[in-house]
Amino acid sequence: MTFKNKILELSSYRILLKDLKKLGHKIVFTNGCFDILHLGHITYLEEAKAKGDILVVGLNSDDSVKRLKGPERPIKDEKSRASILAALSSVDVVIIFEDDTPISLIKAVQPDILVKGGDYKKEQIVGADFVERTGGQVVIIPFLEGHSSTDLINKLNG
Repeated sequence: MTFKNKILELSSYRILLKDLKKLGHKIVFTNGCFDILHLGHITYLEEAKAKGDILVVGLNSDDSVKRLKGPERPIKDEKSRASILAALSSVDVVIIFEDDTPISLIKAVQPDILVKGGDYKKEQIVGADFVERTGGQVVIIPFLEGHSSTDLINKLNG
């Protein structure tokens, strides 16, 4: 399924969700800052998409990234990061969220599968208990070593 505009407000997604569920689509959710998109992100998102039919990416807002990563971040603004993610064939929907954690967004998205990278343990994954309690599953995708935004930024700063 291809969407004309992949960057959605949560209210628009909620309308779409009813149709997706009626059609029996398996919804996969992941989230992150995706500040400087790199091979690790691309691989991760492709593997996440392969777990279901619709990949919804929760994207931390600029303010959220600053709170989580520090005042020098993000490098790219939220509209740029959202547009770059939306350009990927593996990503179906991007929703920007303001909170420090995606729990409210996860509850609204109602994913069948919650995906996080191998740098997380299941008990650390926000929303894992909710997804499992509602009949979904949590999948951890192995981390692609040597690829991280922080490493890239440190390398650039010399």
